[in-house]
Amino acid sequence: MSSLSRELVFLILQFLDEEKFKETVHKLEQESGFYFNMKYFEDEVHNGNWDEVEKYLSGFTKVDDNRYSMKIFFEIRKQKYLEALDKHDRSKAVDILVKDLKVFATFNEELFKEITQLLTLENFRENEQLSKYGDTKSARAIMLVELKKLIEANPLFRDKLQFPNLKNSRLRTLINQSLNWQHQLCKNPRPNPDIKTLFVDHSCGQPNGARAPSPANNPLLGALPKAGGFPPLGAHGPFQPTPAAVPAPLAGWMSNASAVSHPAVSGGAGIGLALKHPRTPPSNPSVDYPSGDSDHVAKRTRPMGLSDEVNLPVNVMPVSFPGHGHGPAFNAPDDLPKTVARSLNQGSSPMSMDFHPAQQTLLLVGTNVGDIGLWEVGSRERLVLRNFKVWDLSACSMPLQAALVKDPAVSVNRVIWSPDGNLFGVAYSRHIVQIYSYHGGEDVRQHLEIDAHVGGVNDLAFSTPNKQLCVITCGDDKTIKVWDAGTGAKQYTFEGHEAPVYSVCPHYKENIQFIFSTALDGKIKAWLYDNLGSRVDYEAPGRWCTTMAYSADGTRLFSCGTSKDGESYIVEWNESEGAVKKHYQGFRKRSLGVVQFDTMKNRYLAAGDEFVIKFWDMDNVQLLTSIEADGGLPASPRIRFNKDGTLLAVSANDNVIKVLANTDGTRLLRTFENLSYDTSRTSEATKPAINPISAAAAAAAAAAATSSTAGLTDRGGASVGGISGMNGDARSLGDVKPRITEESNDKSKIWKLTEINEPAQCRSLRLPENLRVTKISRLIYTNSGNAILALASNAIHLLWKWQRSDRNSTGKATAGVAPQLWQPSSGILMTNDVTDTNPEESVSCFALSKNDSYVMSASGGKISLFNMMTFKTMTTFMPPPPAATFLAFHPQDNNIIAIGMDDSTIQIYNVRVDEVKSKLKGHSKRITGLAFSHVLNVLVSSGADAQICVWSSDGWEKQKTRLLQVPAGRPATAQSDTRVQFHQDQIHFLVVHETQLAIYETTKLECVKQWLPREPSAPISHATFSCDSQLVYASFLDATVCVFTAANLRLRCRINPSAYLPANVSVPNVHPLVIAAHPQEPNQFAIGLSDGGVHVFEPVESEGKWGVPPPAENGSASSVPASTPSVGGASGSEQAQQR
Repeated sequence: MSSLSRELVFLILQFLDEEKFKETVHKLEQESGFYFNMKYFEDEVHNGNWDEVEKYLSGFTKVDDNRYSMKIFFEIRKQKYLEALDKHDRSKAVDILVKDLKVFATFNEELFKEITQLLTLENFRENEQLSKYGDTKSARAIMLVELKKLIEANPLFRDKLQFPNLKNSRLRTLINQSLNWQHQLCKNPRPNPDIKTLFVDHSCGQPNGARAPSPANNPLLGALPKAGGFPPLGAHGPFQPTPAAVPAPLAGWMSNASAVSHPAVSGGAGIGLALKHPRTPPSNPSVDYPSGDSDHVAKRTRPMGLSDEVNLPVNVMPVSFPGHGHGPAFNAPDDLPKTVARSLNQGSSPMSMDFHPAQQTLLLVGTNVGDIGLWEVGSRERLVLRNFKVWDLSACSMPLQAALVKDPAVSVNRVIWSPDGNLFGVAYSRHIVQIYSYHGGEDVRQHLEIDAHVGGVNDLAFSTPNKQLCVITCGDDKTIKVWDAGTGAKQYTFEGHEAPVYSVCPHYKENIQFIFSTALDGKIKAWLYDNLGSRVDYEAPGRWCTTMAYSADGTRLFSCGTSKDGESYIVEWNESEGAVKKHYQGFRKRSLGVVQFDTMKNRYLAAGDEFVIKFWDMDNVQLLTSIEADGGLPASPRIRFNKDGTLLAVSANDNVIKVLANTDGTRLLRTFENLSYDTSRTSEATKPAINPISAAAAAAAAAAATSSTAGLTDRGGASVGGISGMNGDARSLGDVKPRITEESNDKSKIWKLTEINEPAQCRSLRLPENLRVTKISRLIYTNSGNAILALASNAIHLLWKWQRSDRNSTGKATAGVAPQLWQPSSGILMTNDVTDTNPEESVSCFALSKNDSYVMSASGGKISLFNMMTFKTMTTFMPPPPAATFLAFHPQDNNIIAIGMDDSTIQIYNVRVDEVKSKLKGHSKRITGLAFSHVLNVLVSSGADAQICVWSSDGWEKQKTRLLQVPAGRPATAQSDTRVQFHQDQIHFLVVHETQLAIYETTKLECVKQWLPREPSAPISHATFSCDSQLVYASFLDATVCVFTAANLRLRCRINPSAYLPANVSVPNVHPLVIAAHPQEPNQFAIGLSDGGVHVFEPVESEGKWGVPPPAENGSASSVPASTPSVGGASGSEQAQQR
């Protein structure tokens, strides 16, 4: 349903309420599912109208939608059951137990047994857990508090708990306006038109040639307008002129918008740089940027849109029962960086900090005396220290020169990295903004100096309107200015604030770039990149110093402010209405300074206050926890998360910066414990380039150049982003265990390939089988790492789950403990739609959503979307022909899917509106591989034509194409697949073909490493990176599995079929078809066999890894990128490496 249709429902709801159609109001609320009336729900619960309570809830959620929903229904039915027992109505209690509560036995059988045993008690209060149960009224009130928390935390109720702020009788007003317009258009308008119906347009009859006077007293219409004007609207007054059309993301804020048009002054020269859309809102590189491919198509919205997926691992019981706690705060503190891992002495008091967007242990610091510091937090090394100085005093304005002569003291107000990490900006308390370019290691160079504002520059941010990198500043002179980041030319000046501008927050939504700004009088304004003035005039809580930030996915807006009296506020805004949606609690005393805050991914808020760091779950207004960080914090410490939320920098007393870490952050820092920065190995990255790919890649390319000898990635374990898997998954690498750089080889020893021939030489496990399955076509680990999902050639999905136990305390997948072949209690299977042809002959494909809630899958027929918890088919779409052959979720928007087809096209499909957004044509045969890079904003595709194409994921235009170089004498078969998978650095990608493995660099689409099997060895069936991209696992049609060092594609370990297949199995008939890597354990992988079996492999515990890396060529390890691609055959020691 389009947004206008949705708004019409709200108007009808208001009309029905005003007309006292009470039952109809709630019926429409329930049937539309747009507005959950909490007051009505509370009344029905208090009155014990349980059937109506569940019926009303059913319009918004079902029992098995997610764990919050399940908990809501469980609490209601449990209360109904206890009330029946309290009335000694045993038959009714039994009926409730059987019909309503038994559904929960699947998820907690022990609890169901305990509930059943209550029937045997004379008074259920004899049960210890129910001993404090009071009377019915108080019990309902207590339960209602719990239900409200669950509803507010449930993502399915997001944006449905608040009714829009409408003026009274809004629908009547709109009808009035329409009738006024219709009457104005009459050729001969009557003074008192007789309007008897709304079913047809109004038209006055011919009044015998006499022109009638205007209808001054008509109560419905009001007075007619003067010629050329808009009609007055009765009591609602005339239309007010507005400065310009308001984009949808800001429209709701206009209810209180000023009608005054604030002038904006253009800065002259056009913006010269052409950079990609940033991944993150430039005001906060720890926040992911939303997809720019939003649509405005007014189509019926699919109820199964995936924007509100529940973060529910498939092996976790999806409802928390009494005694287990509830809501998003469950186990939350484990995610938070709360252990002091580093203490760094900056030498002067830190005022602003920012982590590099890609090299996530690199911390930029600005201080109260104008110093700039750059720290490698892992090695505790300060790479750069710059004292403040004006680079070119002669180019500065006279007011600045005079101010510096009078008082040379300067403080840093803000430091921030550009989205790609190539530049960083510094805003000073005197007029000046300085932009540095960063080239890796200690290499920091002066790029731009701008005399930006009269007085202090209070904030600075980067943004990319029209894909051109800009710098946004605000200052004491009450203006916001936009500058070209390449030349320093001024693009826009936004005027309209009546007080010094304190902060800016640029953002990008629905293809519209805009800037929020806050001033010291508490006003919030919003600006487009034009000359038409502010679109918003709103007041922030506190009405003084306020900053704004978005959640990582760009969908939720927060602000933090402190009043002049020290009252502090953190709130969430409803963007569509311009109103405060949530007030977070926890500021008990008046703050002694201005409170600073930051967001962590899509889950947490943090603020420095009362000498501690306070944390909130975004979905819960109550304070989650507070951390003292071993003491020594100022009253209002400054804080900053790194992008993955694994590290938190906190300013402390005595010029100290404390870096807090969670478990993953601690592992990340330990990787660099003894690693000093070697500037001789960093690349000379250029200033922001014209090429939209290479500009975006520069930071990550610099990181790759500083990689250790063990691999491609920046210093071993720092995750730049996600791995786009060959099975269509897009993973976050927050949980990947960083790999310590492998020990260099002792050159005095003769290296020998590790051969595994016996079962005792590795740990392998064949998973429990389904006898209906003949061949495994696709295989993937769930993102949580505790389950494996397979798609068989007969269109059936299999899910194996590992459970927590004494032998497996983590519950993660392992070869040491057998998992359960899992099915829901209903016994249904996830089975794809198939065509009339033999499904065994069809191409199978699937893609798993980031939080394991959904799997999108096809086996030659329609594409199916399955709920991973219930196995239910949520929807099917896109019937063949053509048939889908590969699926990949967009990394920033789960509603956008890239679908490779057997007719050689790629369709970019929006699930939510059921529409193909783009159709990409460039291959000549069916699509066999797709992979997104969210760093480069590109999609890489491969086909059975052995061709590789690179497409922009902004406009979907083709950027580069290259044919795979198939070695002479090894012709590919007609059905040979080419697969692609991005390396962890998101710059390089692995290409898998039956004739070779290769590593390509994306921006130039050049092969930098290649490995060729020795003739006449068996073809490669599949290959994948390990989760940390340090290894490549490859399977072959002769049932061997090989492990390569990814940095140079050199073979280090070979697992022969005798190590895992029984002696009576015929190898030509049983071999691996697919291979998958564990998402967090770098040395674990699984293979799917042609006989329907799945095996999990790990090295023996005494070894802990797969073999030893081969000796380096010419005395040093070969690392990617190589200066010259080794294509067309291996030479030297590589030749000896061939199978």
